[in-house]
Amino acid sequence: MLAQASPWYVHALQRTTASPAEPLSVPARMEWTTRPGSGPGAEILGPDLRRKRLLELGCGPGHNAAHLATRYGAQVTGVDLVGLQVRRSRSHYGRLNNLAFVAGHALHYLQASTEQFDAIYSVFGAVGLVAPELLLPAIAQHLKPGCTLAFSVPHPQRGGLRPAPDDRPRRDYVTLPDRTRLPIARWEFDAERWERHLARVGLWLVSAQEFHDARHSRWPTTLLITARKL
Repeated sequence: MLAQASPWYVHALQRTTASPAEPLSVPARMEWTTRPGSGPGAEILGPDLRRKRLLELGCGPGHNAAHLATRYGAQVTGVDLVGLQVRRSRSHYGRLNNLAFVAGHALHYLQASTEQFDAIYSVFGAVGLVAPELLLPAIAQHLKPGCTLAFSVPHPQRGGLRPAPDDRPRRDYVTLPDRTRLPIARWEFDAERWERHLARVGLWLVSAQEFHDARHSRWPTTLLITARKL
């Protein structure tokens, strides 16, 4: 039965089984890459995040959302596809008043919402896992003019791979806590192709940064894209 379940559900189930969810101290910085402590922090989301409305698409256990809510007093909403993951994030950080976690598909959440956000971000989350021709227009509709979309995705050249030659997704794998791997579809674009998709919905590419994690390979592991709504 679990073999037919969402890979993300299985991942969350194994994580919950391995270690019970409990309150955690809030992380001291925001992480965008596979190597904690490397790369930028929350500053790429905007010069002043105090009391701003922020949305995370694919919040996982909630660490980044909790940092933003605590460090900046931002009003943060974290959306995750897996209800188990949302329950876990609430167990970690549900005590924070200006932080909300919602279970649901990122695209469906955006389609049902009427709210405008000062920044939207995704850290190995929904961006890259949902068809960009559907997700990016929905993001643009909910981002205030002049504000930022930032997202990190697995680098399309990690492990010696080549970026996707077209707009179709390719087969990737989720590595579970027990080290087994389950297949998923992922859009593996280089910065130039992301820029084209962003431009189509009125988002201007500000920066494309790549990061390495020498613990894994000599290839870049993370691509971090920052864009601004025109």
